[in-house]
Amino acid sequence: GDLGPFNPGLPVEVPVWLAINLKQRQKCRLIPPEWMDVEKLEEIRDQERKEDTFTPMPSPYYMELTKLLLNYASDNIPKADEIRTLVKDTWDTRIAKLRLSADSFVRQQEAHAKLDNLTLMEINTTGTFLTQALDHMYKLRTNLQPGESAHSQDF
Repeated sequence: GDLGPFNPGLPVEVPVWLAINLKQRQKCRLIPPEWMDVEKLEEIRDQERKEDTFTPMPSPYYMELTKLLLNYASDNIPKADEIRTLVKDTWDTRIAKLRLSADSFVRQQEAHAKLDNLTLMEINTTGTFLTQALDHMYKLRTNLQPGESAHSQDF
């Protein structure tokens, strides 16, 4: 890509991979995103706990960005440990909601569900479980069809 030239002391927006690479070579100081602030993350966590549905996250990659920035530039992020805890609390709340939703979905034998405001990482954590559960439900339903009961089974 076409990046630079960079002027010392002036903030510039670059891709995360480049920012981390420059930080590792001690060529820059990272500025965290606006949402990576203790007060804002407390609001997000509290809102997530209060709502029954999934609330919009400040970034579709909030978990990935937090992990990368805290692993490689925690010295540039004020209150990094608190931020790590708040993001983990929010993640845990959302995953618990997702598990409850999936459990309810399977128990009620629904055919479809709508889950707004989930990130790709959150979907991927339960994707395997949901696809396997739906596959088992499909097999059970097709075996219970009236036409199937007339056939005998050979052992």
